Amino acid sequence: MFKGCYTALVTPMRSDGSVDYDGLERLIEFQIANNIQGVLAVGTTGESPTLLWEEHNEVIERTVKLAENRCLSIAGTGSNSTKETLAGSEHAAHVGADAVLLVDPYYNGPSSLEIRREYVEPVAKEFPQVQVIPYIIPGRTGTMMHVEDLAILAANYPNVSSVKEATGDLENMAKTRRICGDKFTILSGDDDKTVAMMKSSDIRAAGVISVMSNILPGPIQRLTELLNQGNAEEADRLAAAMAPLFACVGVTTQEETPYGSVECKARNPLAVKSLMNVLGMPSGPTRRPLGKMTRQGIDVALNAARQAHANDPALLAPIGTFFGVDIEARLADESLLDALVYEAY
Repeated sequence: MFKGCYTALVTPMRSDGSVDYDGLERLIEFQIANNIQGVLAVGTTGESPTLLWEEHNEVIERTVKLAENRCLSIAGTGSNSTKETLAGSEHAAHVGADAVLLVDPYYNGPSSLEIRREYVEPVAKEFPQVQVIPYIIPGRTGTMMHVEDLAILAANYPNVSSVKEATGDLENMAKTRRICGDKFTILSGDDDKTVAMMKSSDIRAAGVISVMSNILPGPIQRLTELLNQGNAEEADRLAAAMAPLFACVGVTTQEETPYGSVECKARNPLAVKSLMNVLGMPSGPTRRPLGKMTRQGIDVALNAARQAHANDPALLAPIGTFFGVDIEARLADESLLDALVYEAY
């Protein structure tokens, strides 16, 4: 069912931190205008941990309505509470989402067996008409469903036929292919791993649920098409042009404090939302406890965008056309950064 690029949409916010629903509509229209295969509402890139469930459901409902008969819609309904996940999945099924994405439960740390039995299986059993996509990202959740439990789910529930794989472990991905079989769909959960995952004969990923396709929907969709067609040479050229942006989904810098140097990690979606603000796209701030980037951090992200633009001006050109902005002018305008960075560590 899933092939190509699916955008893990940011949730645009107003300056007061409320959800910008008009901005959300414009972002979805931009995605569809650039041939995206599908959109994911309120995944972790959409700041699901900090949205109230009423907001969560509203974003999903609006996204599903806009996507209907135009692209696939995926609803992020995962949480660290199965009761909440079931309620959110019921709403997503009711409004017509094609699939739900279930991130492994964070913090409370269930075992792989518990994730299967007490979390994914109840959703798969309750909503057989909806595709259920487990999202494996131990670096963010502190827990992980093993391939063996994923295979048991796939063998027993036809609506568990795919996975968003963000372990960063190519051996784990190859094991998924061996155990789950040829018909099972593996989707990359990391922009910078997509090419390797799709090229590998041991993995054979079908596409990506992407962060950077918020900015580059057309080019990343084209990349997946080229890879699925076996056109490695053209895919490599396009991937190389986008590589600077793929590398800054998260940005780590060393920052000086009065007490010494410390590592500062700007986690997704901080970098992509900062860049969207610079580029004149609906984005707004992240919701607390995420905040702003340091000046070093924003420089890393901005220089990545400048390099990608220099590599191939066609990459960012659709933003200029759709949102009516001058890309080169905005990339050069340092004054745009003032509101996006902390003055000091």
